[in-house]
Amino acid sequence: MSRLWSLGFALALATAVLSPVAAQDYPNRAVKIIVPFGAGGPADNFARILAQHLQETLKQPFVVETRPGAGSFIGTSEVAKAAPDGYTLLMMSNTHTVNETLRPNRPFNLMRDFVPVAPVNYSDLIMVVHPSVPANNLKEFLALLKAKKGELNYASSGLGTPYHMAGELFKAMSGTDIVHVPHKASGDARTAVIGGHVQMMIDAISTTAPTVQGGQLRALGTTGKTRSDLLPDVPTIAEAGVPGYEATIWLGLMAPAGTPQPVVDKLNAEVNKVLRRPETKEAWGKQGVVPIILSPTEFDKYLRGDIDKWAKLIQTAGIKAQ
Repeated sequence: MSRLWSLGFALALATAVLSPVAAQDYPNRAVKIIVPFGAGGPADNFARILAQHLQETLKQPFVVETRPGAGSFIGTSEVAKAAPDGYTLLMMSNTHTVNETLRPNRPFNLMRDFVPVAPVNYSDLIMVVHPSVPANNLKEFLALLKAKKGELNYASSGLGTPYHMAGELFKAMSGTDIVHVPHKASGDARTAVIGGHVQMMIDAISTTAPTVQGGQLRALGTTGKTRSDLLPDVPTIAEAGVPGYEATIWLGLMAPAGTPQPVVDKLNAEVNKVLRRPETKEAWGKQGVVPIILSPTEFDKYLRGDIDKWAKLIQTAGIKAQ
């Protein structure tokens, strides 16, 4: 028994000694970032931007792979099962913190099966309708929803996504009834609204502003506390008819549980270097996107707080996974 104990102690000591060395050498091969959402959405776009910067600074390929489906479960489950060595990362969003309550039968537990690496950014959303909808502003749309209770639809990129929850929050706070139509990816949902198959969507302002400016969609309101610099003539939903309404989409990186802390810390430091660059802030600001800079410990606290926030809303409003 004493020999086994000695062997175990020696192994633990060796691991403790080698971890910093491993972190110094990390990465020595390609790193994969799994995006559990569709191509062309905010998570995919910013994962690729971040991967390019990390590849330049860490001198190894950072490869982005989209694994959409099952409301983010397919790609997320793949990362949960990956080796905890820092070579497989998850680009996650507040979809994941929502699903901790909304979808209790998940094949993973966010705070058990993953470790926080770093947040990336957040942005406001925007409510848009197809031009054929007979409503030029939010008050007219609210009146239309009340006149046609349960007859109109809104699109999202899937259950538990920020677009879904923003729609449910709008329903709860406005006292209206509009039917949720989930899609596999945000691009699919956006296409459905542009094509007039679904009447409304609350989408990321960074990807939707061009469709508004091009006349493909009509903007009724943005979801932040203040108006967006991208579309300053569009009022917030709060000022346009639903006081107190606010919703955002945010993104972050996590790794499989058991990933060595020195590797997590190194990734966090490198991500934060990218986010602190003036050119990053300037370029993202033009898209209505704000970098979030936190340590792994701070991000852990942020995640737990967001899980609690959405749990209260889901339980209070009686929101169910459809």
